[in-house]
Amino acid sequence: MVDHLANTEINSQRIAAVENCFGASGQPLAVPGRVLLGEGILTKECRKKPKPRIFFLFNDILVYGSIVINKRKYNSQHIIPLEDVTLETLPDTLQMKNRWMIKTSKKSFVVSAASLTERKEWISHLEECIRHLLTKTGRQPSTEHAAPWIPDKATDICMRCTQTKFSTLTRRHHCRKCGFVVCADCSRQRFLMPRLSPKPLRVCNLCYRQLLAEKKKEAEADHRQPEQIRSDIAGYEPSSGDDSDKSDDDKADQWPADTEFYTSEVSWSSFHS
Repeated sequence: MVDHLANTEINSQRIAAVENCFGASGQPLAVPGRVLLGEGILTKECRKKPKPRIFFLFNDILVYGSIVINKRKYNSQHIIPLEDVTLETLPDTLQMKNRWMIKTSKKSFVVSAASLTERKEWISHLEECIRHLLTKTGRQPSTEHAAPWIPDKATDICMRCTQTKFSTLTRRHHCRKCGFVVCADCSRQRFLMPRLSPKPLRVCNLCYRQLLAEKKKEAEADHRQPEQIRSDIAGYEPSSGDDSDKSDDDKADQWPADTEFYTSEVSWSSFHS
């Protein structure tokens, strides 16, 4: 399919249409050899609640974003290199069916399709693209993945101390290492995890101790002085007022409240041939 569509006018037009929908807020997507293989709407399990997201599968990247006007305007563009992707099929829940997890070194999240057939189609095309890229580059599949964030509504109490109850005044936080929903007292520390961000990130107390122990072992192996360990943990101060819990997933979506996302009359995904 890739060889058939590469360097064709229809492929160039499709990619240009995607770029146009994202507008100035998106990055250029047209590069030599890149082919748009398919697109569709999937439900992404976000921190606050499941939300519809538009996904575009290219032969080397997966692009998704928020829907403002379908087929016309999208924003909050995210680009994921397929070489970094690992997939995991998940069981159905009462709220979500046809689920699977997209795992990467920087971010992992759960999506669901409108039907079992659609999920199989997405996973099949994704896995084929990933296999092709790994064979082409000689790389091994990624083994380190960011922990997916547990949705806010999954728990009413802190998942570490199991004592603090969340409310309007007592807000939820997420540990960037384990993805647990925790209270402020259980996540006062920051730790520098270069794989995830150039800035120190909020972690729960348990993960902080584990990360600190790992850093000490690395320092001992490198014959470094203990004083250097603390300097590596930049900005670890527990009283930082900057909190990066808020993301594009918290922004209000301009999507009609009465939209049906599981209607059988609409084909949510289409793979080009």
